[in-house]
Amino acid sequence: MDYKFRCNCPITSALDILGDKWILVIIKQMLIEDKKTFKDFIESDESIAASILASKLKCLEELEIITKTQLPDNKKSNIYLLTEKGLALTPIIVELSIWSDENVRELNSIMRESPEIAIMKSDKNTFIQMIKDNYKTKTAIFS
Repeated sequence: MDYKFRCNCPITSALDILGDKWILVIIKQMLIEDKKTFKDFIESDESIAASILASKLKCLEELEIITKTQLPDNKKSNIYLLTEKGLALTPIIVELSIWSDENVRELNSIMRESPEIAIMKSDKNTFIQMIKDNYKTKTAIFS
């Protein structure tokens, strides 16, 4: 895959991939909300359009952030799983959660309270490892 980057800056290059408004949402849904199928994503609260979702899943697959495989018991449905490269984004998801709680909550009156935020703030590294381990345990049957 020949991906176009704007410049040689590492931050800008990462944002060229992750800066789309749907990419981190999809990764968060997979990592934390156990979304695995196209239907799971479509039915989520974020209301992503089917055509956009298909495009973003394909992009994530091409970038090797996720893999696509068929469900073992239903060959008509595909399942999407995070790769190690995708799981490596866990600290970013956690940092964004903390940042949002501290800086966006006052602007978003409907933002839900999350007891996990206190845990994240008190022991971020343990929380990150817990999320990764949880994900691996839940998806081990598909590997």
